[in-house]
Amino acid sequence: MIYPKISIITPTFNRSDYLEETILSVLSQNYPNLEYIIIDGGSNDKTLEIINKYKEQLTYWVSEPDGGMYYAIQKGFEKSTGEIMAWLNSDDKYHPGSLKIVSQIFSEVEQAEWIIGTPSLYNNNGNCVKIFPNARWSDSRFRVGDYKWIQQEGVFWRRSIWEKAGSTLNLSYNYAADFELWCRFFQFGKLFSVETILSGFRLHGNQVSELRKELYEAEVKVIYKETQSQNSRSIKTIFIRCLWRMKQSFSQMNFQISNFISSIIGVLLDKLNNYPPVIYYDFGMGKWRI
Repeated sequence: MIYPKISIITPTFNRSDYLEETILSVLSQNYPNLEYIIIDGGSNDKTLEIINKYKEQLTYWVSEPDGGMYYAIQKGFEKSTGEIMAWLNSDDKYHPGSLKIVSQIFSEVEQAEWIIGTPSLYNNNGNCVKIFPNARWSDSRFRVGDYKWIQQEGVFWRRSIWEKAGSTLNLSYNYAADFELWCRFFQFGKLFSVETILSGFRLHGNQVSELRKELYEAEVKVIYKETQSQNSRSIKTIFIRCLWRMKQSFSQMNFQISNFISSIIGVLLDKLNNYPPVIYYDFGMGKWRI
């Protein structure tokens, strides 16, 4: 089997409590064509000690002050050459075997330019404690404000869509540059959901995303305004937005009839959002397909 090169970037800054688990979740994949890059922002904890422990297995690493997480990620991607790309923050982890699965999916499902695995959560001790129902995503769903959450650690993409989207993160955003990147990706390809877990988000309460939710949401609003297109003001989009808000309202009511109405609206939204098919493993054929 031919294994396409996968480039994984891990940005880190003073995350020594979790960094080694993150590194091991990547290296223990034993993926034969891995390009693993760690960009440290000049940590003063035990980060360098941990990186040095594994430096022979890294493609590239550096420790120096930078402009923050997204600057570090961009710096890493500029050093990368892989056909498949992703980043893994220094407190999250990949599930065993996920990189070979990703490789197989991109090899067997030519239509997929970016994918997302089934979301899961790790607790502070690094144990997988929750797996969420597999969500489906579309440009229209994302555009009306229903974006919670495309979990970044579970997203992988081909270099081709990265290049179409400009080969860069928008570094004017400190908290929601991932959200802005997804907005651009949606312009060039559908996001395919995969019926398997690939990675997990570690919920320990000290993430930037947890501590600065209001700042993240404020940037999201700016991004929405800046990325509005004529299509986002179409009758269909306005209708989807109205239905989505109605569903939210009915979901908050504790009445049987409101739950029924909410479920009916949900079915209608599924039809209108034009989701791409889900990628699943066909045991009969022994391959991933849609």
